[in-house]
Amino acid sequence: MTYTRFTLDRATPALWRAAINHPPINLIDSVMIRELGDLFAAVERGEGPAVLLFDSADPDYFLAHYDITDFTAANRSPANALPAGPTGFQPWVDILVRLGKLPAVTIAAIRGRARGAGSEFVLASDIRFASRERAVLGQFEVGLGAIPGGGPASRLPRLVGRGRAFEILLGGKDFDGALAELYGYVNRAIPDAAFDDFVDHCARRVATFDRPTVGPWRISSASSTTSPSRPTRHSPRRWTPSCKQRPVRRFRRESAKRSQTGGNNAPRSSEASASMWDSSPKWICR
Repeated sequence: MTYTRFTLDRATPALWRAAINHPPINLIDSVMIRELGDLFAAVERGEGPAVLLFDSADPDYFLAHYDITDFTAANRSPANALPAGPTGFQPWVDILVRLGKLPAVTIAAIRGRARGAGSEFVLASDIRFASRERAVLGQFEVGLGAIPGGGPASRLPRLVGRGRAFEILLGGKDFDGALAELYGYVNRAIPDAAFDDFVDHCARRVATFDRPTVGPWRISSASSTTSPSRPTRHSPRRWTPSCKQRPVRRFRRESAKRSQTGGNNAPRSSEASASMWDSSPKWICR
């Protein structure tokens, strides 16, 4: 199958690489959602790899955000016109839920901006590596009077702790790779000059292990991932002025109900842990 929003390199039967390539800034639109759904369907049928790696053809943008010109008018939105996915959720939420439950290990190699829905995508991935010099992550929706509807309110507290999740979602600021690693937003931040080699080595190493071992462990782990509680065909964001006072109150209510963590995780020291993928680690964070 030919994809227009990313290129798919079936490097080996066990490792596929999807390089996002939707100029000028890798916006998420209805075509990308449909093509990701087709890719995920192949993996779900058992035709796919043990490892699915996502990176970007643009060093400045991983996934910028939603293309709001494609999503603003709810009744005419091409995304909402897409057929319901297997989960029954709204199309973009369907993609994120399926991404978190694919029978393959998913790796997001973040070089460039991953904000808003782009951040939601990497949060739904299993492993997140960030370029020290070039990665930028964030959830800016609160500044637009919108709700981040792709699951960050449930995924972030499990990764970074409840307080830091509030800071990320309600502060609306960008996080560079070093701070994202310190918070637990990403697994590691790696110097850009070594980024490609590091990610390639990690992906190939995981892909060499027996799939009957990796697959069941992956599925078992995914079953504990928090997903949206109710399917809906409505857009996950509301772009109307009337909701500008809602995000903070709604996020606090939902986070209090969903978060089972006991607070912030302790800051992570990149000096404290040995590298899993490099036999002579000289760096961990970006």
